[in-house]
Amino acid sequence: MSEIKQLFKEQDPFTLEIVKETLLSIGDEMFYTLARTSMSPIIYEVLDFACGLTDRKGQLLTQGNGVAGFIGTLSYMVKDVITKYSDKNDIYPGDVFIINDPYGGGGTHLSDVGLVLPIFYNGELMGFSANKAHWTEVGGKDPGSFTNDSTDIYQEGLQFPCIKLSNKGEMNTALIEMIKSNVRFPDLSEGDMWAQIAALKIGEKRMKELCDKYKKETVEASIELLLQQGEQMALKELEKLPNGVYEASNYIDGDGLGNGPFRIQVKVTITDDEFTCDFRGSHPQVPGPVNGSYTTLVTDVRTVFLAITNPSQDANDGVFRPLKVITDKGSIFSAERPAPVSNYWESGSSGGDLVWQALAPVLPKRLTAGHFLSVCSVTLSGEHSDTSEPYLIVEPSVGGWGAGLGQDGARGQFCIGDGETYNIPVEIAEARYGVMIDEYKLNCDGKGAGEYIGGAGVVRSYRVLSSDAKATVTYGRHKFAPWGVNDGEEGSTNKFFVKKHNGEIDGPYGMYARYPLQEGDVLELVTGTGGGYGNPYLRSLRQIQSDVKNGYFSIEDARVKFGVVLDTETYEIKQEIEERRSYLKGRA
Repeated sequence: MSEIKQLFKEQDPFTLEIVKETLLSIGDEMFYTLARTSMSPIIYEVLDFACGLTDRKGQLLTQGNGVAGFIGTLSYMVKDVITKYSDKNDIYPGDVFIINDPYGGGGTHLSDVGLVLPIFYNGELMGFSANKAHWTEVGGKDPGSFTNDSTDIYQEGLQFPCIKLSNKGEMNTALIEMIKSNVRFPDLSEGDMWAQIAALKIGEKRMKELCDKYKKETVEASIELLLQQGEQMALKELEKLPNGVYEASNYIDGDGLGNGPFRIQVKVTITDDEFTCDFRGSHPQVPGPVNGSYTTLVTDVRTVFLAITNPSQDANDGVFRPLKVITDKGSIFSAERPAPVSNYWESGSSGGDLVWQALAPVLPKRLTAGHFLSVCSVTLSGEHSDTSEPYLIVEPSVGGWGAGLGQDGARGQFCIGDGETYNIPVEIAEARYGVMIDEYKLNCDGKGAGEYIGGAGVVRSYRVLSSDAKATVTYGRHKFAPWGVNDGEEGSTNKFFVKKHNGEIDGPYGMYARYPLQEGDVLELVTGTGGGYGNPYLRSLRQIQSDVKNGYFSIEDARVKFGVVLDTETYEIKQEIEERRSYLKGRA
């Protein structure tokens, strides 16, 4: 706190706050610029990207809303640029660096391509403008550039090891031509690249305008204020948490190659000034592409840390100074080259979920029961039935969230790693890709019972209108259901089926690479229900009656899980069974 007081003594506090808020707005403007100028639906509809600014040291200052799984990746990208180029004095105005290295530099998987632009003011480096976006294509063995049966990184697409896309304002045309020659949809990939550059330049322009208006020294003081305030707010919230050591373990279903499940674990230690998550002892890296990088693990833990300490706080590196993340090198959480990482989110999200699981029982006002967790990615490729042009659908799926103290779980929302994203609207999918969406409804499977019930997942069915289509589906958490809290029932798993045009039904599956689909086949995607909170006998009679009327639970579920007998026609309550009455009497 003394550092902040000193800043206020040296600078006008009102001006510092104005500049600080302007810095935050720059991140939002960068975000909207990229969304409105990109070529790919995965960016402009799904919003699978992130934009932000860092200071000259690579510390994150602001990040526009988007994929929660990118919180932290931007600063690691910038620090990789600094490490690689600053010692050689090889960072100049007009440079743009491109990077998607999964094992460092903010890496996730190769499809998430990062760009970094240094910001100079009067010849002095002030900071960096950075973004990361999911390109529809970066090459590799499968359409969409990520799959669930790769065995090394070289099968997954082009690798950009922190190299210059632009040098002093001159574009590397040879590199651009190489990219276009190695991807299946070159117009999309190149268009998204230019959209990212446009967003970077907006960040650069606004930062320079800020320095012109308020002077460089004031902007730098505001940057320090932003980081110091973030740290102090996090420490203040840490003091409210119960000090102690909390542990959890769970499993990652498999790696797409038939191996697994893989045991993972965490020990969370909370003190008044530090929040340490120790994942050592978790499974080593595996043959299939569910490995993640250390950056991915840190990012997913940061998301949960922010939810625990201050969900409304803007993300910056100051906020995360009290957070420490430890894991073994070469583990499923910190894979080393050339381990495949195409479906990195299965390990990263599971790491964040472990912290969540460990602390949910002691932080019921902040954390709910478990949710469907997986990105539940779908890649569907084929030829458009009307134009014979190739199409490629790449999108995540929504599912059910867990119930919490005083609230039922949210229905049909994206997983925590996806954050503020969307899926492709039915109208756009049918118009652009030549498929029909037969149904899009809640998956009311009667799971997740509790005093507060888990939110339902969804059923989304694609009818293929042309032959020789292929679907690569990665639905994690298909063996181990979302966990309940305080005697709440666990939820249900994610899965998919193929309803063939001849009437056969194949499935359920969790992961499948390049499933062959013919005209008239239906790909039915089913996401799980979240875990319940509290004993089901504590749910009120009115709520149980409403649940049955709404189709969330059956009349039989009401009797077996909640201890209430309903009339089969009117849904009126006929009686409470003895077990429920005895339980409630014992609590009275």
